[in-house]
Amino acid sequence: MKIFKNKLSITMIFASALLIQACTTPSNKSGYDPVIEAKVDSVLSLMTLDEKIGQLTLYTSDMDQTGAFLRPEYKEDIRAGEVGAIFNAYGAEYTRELQEMAVNETRLGIPLLFGYDVVHGHRTIFPMPLAEASSWDLDMMEETARVAAREATAEGLHWTFAPMVDVSREPRWGRIVEGSGEDPYLGALIGAAKVRGFQGDDLRDLHTMAATAKHFAAYGAAKAGRDYHTTDMSDRELREVYLPPFKAAIDAGVVSIMTSFNDLNGVPATANEYLFRDILREEWEFKGFVVTDYTAIMELLYHGVAEDPAHASELAIKAGIDMSMQDGFYHQNLAQLVEEDRISERLINEATKNVLRIKFQLGLFDDPFRYSDVDRQKAEVMKDEHLEIAKKMAKRSVILLKNDDQTLPLSKNIQTVAVIGPMADNQRDMIGSWSAAGDWSKSVSLLEGLKNKLPDVNFVYAKGAETTGDDRSGFREALRIARNADAIILAIGENYWMSGEAASKVDISLPGVQEELALEIEKLGKPTIAVLMNGRPLTINTLDEKMDAILEAWYLGTTTGDALADILFGDYNPSGKLPVTFPAHLGQVPIHYDMKNTGRPMDPNQKYTSKYIDAPNEPLYVFGYGLSYTTFDYGALSLSSTTMTQSDSIDVSIEVRNTGKYAGEEVVQLYIQDKVGSVTRPVKELKGFEKIHLESGETKVVVFTITNDDLKFYRKNMTYGSEAGEFVVYVGGNSRDVQSMEFELLE
Repeated sequence: MKIFKNKLSITMIFASALLIQACTTPSNKSGYDPVIEAKVDSVLSLMTLDEKIGQLTLYTSDMDQTGAFLRPEYKEDIRAGEVGAIFNAYGAEYTRELQEMAVNETRLGIPLLFGYDVVHGHRTIFPMPLAEASSWDLDMMEETARVAAREATAEGLHWTFAPMVDVSREPRWGRIVEGSGEDPYLGALIGAAKVRGFQGDDLRDLHTMAATAKHFAAYGAAKAGRDYHTTDMSDRELREVYLPPFKAAIDAGVVSIMTSFNDLNGVPATANEYLFRDILREEWEFKGFVVTDYTAIMELLYHGVAEDPAHASELAIKAGIDMSMQDGFYHQNLAQLVEEDRISERLINEATKNVLRIKFQLGLFDDPFRYSDVDRQKAEVMKDEHLEIAKKMAKRSVILLKNDDQTLPLSKNIQTVAVIGPMADNQRDMIGSWSAAGDWSKSVSLLEGLKNKLPDVNFVYAKGAETTGDDRSGFREALRIARNADAIILAIGENYWMSGEAASKVDISLPGVQEELALEIEKLGKPTIAVLMNGRPLTINTLDEKMDAILEAWYLGTTTGDALADILFGDYNPSGKLPVTFPAHLGQVPIHYDMKNTGRPMDPNQKYTSKYIDAPNEPLYVFGYGLSYTTFDYGALSLSSTTMTQSDSIDVSIEVRNTGKYAGEEVVQLYIQDKVGSVTRPVKELKGFEKIHLESGETKVVVFTITNDDLKFYRKNMTYGSEAGEFVVYVGGNSRDVQSMEFELLE
């Protein structure tokens, strides 16, 4: 089927492209493909101003009990060629219906782009991003994104609003669950892995989809951890902490960027030329397109920087924002702004080209219906292979926080296990928030997973308490079954809606009376394992003190129960490590491993040093922390040299031995401290890690290579580079328990 009604026009497009292709070679590094650019320019030359503005307009499809539907006014806008993209529309039949409207009922037949929040799976739901980050397994994270893309594209989607690469040190902020934690280095590697998983090597591949790095920028640093709140920081902190994951995503080829809701140093992101013109386009040479978050241009009115919708639209387009999500401000105001000479049509042309480019990259002009294939949808969605990958990822995402006296794993010969708590026989919360098209009724609860695994064991269940309120009436039944059990699994935490967008909290302890329930059960003296399901770090000092074992399970997705059963009964040895610090007290927040010393570093024997008078400085669990059913012994640290120049490198070697009786995996972590700099430097920074598997008794030598790039930072004059001097290298199983050696970078 022809996309353009004007045959001469499409002939001109492809003739121009072939001429350029014969004369030039595309540059993969910059993302510039002269063949596609020629096609984009040819299409642009055919478009009216209103049609161009239409490409910059993104509207939502809606859902009700009978399924998806599109508002009548949006249908008319599509037929007028004044909508470029639709989100929240999926399903092969539905997307084909909308695409036929755009292709067959408009003057130029430009195809729609379909987007959706495919954050941690589409139909098959994987662990929440913070949980996946706990695996420290980049290959697996790339694979889950690849599976998500296969399922989503099979249901007609072209574009996901993921990955979220916001660094956050704020457990009060609900959206910490959507990211990779507190560290920019780890976050950058994960962001790049996710982009590779979604986009693959070629966006024309039907199984890949366009990714979006969000939210640009510093959204995770909202004041007081309150979602949508303001952000204020130095340019140094912005560039060293919050921007690296975005740069890594761009280097990995991400084709779209989403604006953040916050203002940054007084300028809302959606009107921030420094972010989008200076950094994104000029410094980083980003060739993709920028989309707002939901109604973000409209929100410039509430930020107090725009007088009216036209002014808000003017600020956004001048800042370099290409596409308006849902508020319709571009649709309603850009033509008027051009007519009044408040903006140049050149800005609209630039933005339109950025959007058309991705449509060509996806192959939509060649075949706009290629993603809307009912047979492919049936074949791809929730395949057994996908569920196995989900289970594997879920197991690798769990962190063993405590295991006194080898309480875990439980023996498969155990007679009776009491399974207690509001998260125990719970399907809905297992898939977490932003669970896309996931069907929670297909998720495996913890109780179901245990029964699936060991049908001969007597698993007895009592809810005990809700996650909210102060009802203790369920305690009696919980205690009754616990008294007759050989061990107790206590499944507690937060409901899925207690974290995520617009779910900030001032209290990050266990909600409701769950802690009281845990204390009552602990008094029985039975082996008690707490399985935590939550979307943020919690203050769980009491659990740490009273429970025999603690597993941090987060929200593990569709296969939660089966994965946890494998861990609880020893068929998988937990290997997760914390990607974010767990505070001991809320008053420590924000707390993160790479803080800086003060002029008066903490000394418990000196009053006038940087510390609290009512609690230690130390968190409950440090960044990078996680136990195993086995034990790992770290040998002596070795450096290939104690000096290096900027053109040299140093190899850091350490021997790791599995000294326990179980095979297991260890994440060996490398940190570096710059002892003296022209500006103050963190006490340590993650610069490398390797996840290794060791059989019982096996030894491996892990080697890291330090180069000058690992020593660079934003110096006093804000140039980026290293400085000669002394450095400390640390290696260990977490950010606290490390060995160290020093080396010197020479002039």
